[in-house]
Amino acid sequence: MKRRNFLALVGTSLVAAPVWSNVYNNSNIPENKAIDSVFPDLPYAYDALEPSIDAKTMEIHYTKHHKAYYTNFMAAIKDTPAANLTVKSLFAEISKQPMAVRNNGGGYYNHQLFWENLSATKTEPSAELKAAIEKSFTSMEKFKEEFSTVAKKHFGSGWAWLVAGEDGKLFVSETLNQDNPLMDVAEKKGTPLLALDVWEHAYYLKYQNRRPEYVDNFWNVVNWDTVSKRFQSK
Repeated sequence: MKRRNFLALVGTSLVAAPVWSNVYNNSNIPENKAIDSVFPDLPYAYDALEPSIDAKTMEIHYTKHHKAYYTNFMAAIKDTPAANLTVKSLFAEISKQPMAVRNNGGGYYNHQLFWENLSATKTEPSAELKAAIEKSFTSMEKFKEEFSTVAKKHFGSGWAWLVAGEDGKLFVSETLNQDNPLMDVAEKKGTPLLALDVWEHAYYLKYQNRRPEYVDNFWNVVNWDTVSKRFQSK
């Protein structure tokens, strides 16, 4: 399969709506502005992250799960005031929205952030991010241990997060289903920096019930360049 250009606008809009879809600028998801309604390409081929994430899982996850969230989300906000909100504004009052908006909007946003998290190229955290992690968790090793434990022990479907709180301190959290730390329903709120999808569809073809193995291999493909840029622009 040909490598996809993540920065190009390919094809036409699936839904004639003025905002919300996103084409990455390879730095961060623009939470504070409205964006064109074009379902984005992946920044890499389906097999780029093997063996950590297999090609078939990536293809199904992106073309079936993520695209369904996008399509259903765009349908849920069509011709409503939510269609003109920014990501951050919508999630800040997501408790006032129908569940179709909450579930599909979260699923769409969370997956976009997750794809951008990943890279076939080995990267390292910036000096600033590394220092912030060490300040909050004492060391990179302690951070990875805490994050991995949350991801491995999360009950049912959901996400593990590295989040920047409003006080500037970093913390690890988890959310159920397609919720995220930007939402007013989240137990711990802040700006997402790193996300790990622990729904079974994210790993079951390769790892079956071995979620811990999936979580351990996740660290092999983290795009620390992107996470660092998110931290700098939070």
